[in-house]
Amino acid sequence: MATLPTIDHELLRTFVAIVDQGGFTRAAAAVNRTQSAVSMQIKRLEEDVIQRPLFVRQNRQLVLTSEGNTLLGYARKILSLQGEALTLLRQPDMVGRVRLGVPDDYVMRFLPGILRTFSQAWPLVDVDVHCAPSSVLSQQPQGSLDLIIMTREIGDEIGTILRREPTVWVAAESHSTHLQTPVPLALFEAPCFCRRHACNALDRAGRAYRLAYSSPSLATLQAVVGAGLAVSAWMRSLVTAEMQILGKEEGFPELPEASIVLLHTSSTQSPIIDSLAEHIGEGFRL
Repeated sequence: MATLPTIDHELLRTFVAIVDQGGFTRAAAAVNRTQSAVSMQIKRLEEDVIQRPLFVRQNRQLVLTSEGNTLLGYARKILSLQGEALTLLRQPDMVGRVRLGVPDDYVMRFLPGILRTFSQAWPLVDVDVHCAPSSVLSQQPQGSLDLIIMTREIGDEIGTILRREPTVWVAAESHSTHLQTPVPLALFEAPCFCRRHACNALDRAGRAYRLAYSSPSLATLQAVVGAGLAVSAWMRSLVTAEMQILGKEEGFPELPEASIVLLHTSSTQSPIIDSLAEHIGEGFRL
């Protein structure tokens, strides 16, 4: 019986990087190799190990063959298991669970990248994510969560400031909802300070408005604004490509900045918690 060849995990790592990065050039940077070295690795994998082509070119796009798709699933499993084994044997203190509280405002914008890099670094750490408005998270019992991300007013920050940015008025790019009188608003539920600042600013400016929609969920507000049903106010980093920012030219007064902060709420010292906090800090700097 012929002996099957073994697959070098570095070849698999490069193969997965090409798929994830969308090409050889970006993959070379991701695995810290030259593009020619990456090309040679894939040639070796295709010709000497798998003996089947893994990629084909279609309209200048690099596409996986059926064999490439099959290998991709196994490659991810192999690399994941290798990472788990090394973590368990070399850093047994990086095995466990961490509890994170975060408003849904930041879940789609920031959390995917943070959790992806954290999972790659520590594959045996489970993350429990608890979504709730900042006002609710600030009232959580001591020790119920390990880390909390929340929004705070300038001057009222606690914990570590992750970033500061302006609060802005937003409306659907393809609608003229902001021209209505009174202008319909979609705002976070009270006691949200963004809601308070928005209403106070319009009152001072003498701009008529009505609270047409209220929700604790950013996704709900985005859906309402995206449908052209209302104008809203939230932090600039949360504005999507389909929306426009409104200013004084459209009759909307300037709104104050706000801070995103990170709280360590666990009384237990843990390298797992500290590592996730570092990943969160890095993720909010991007």
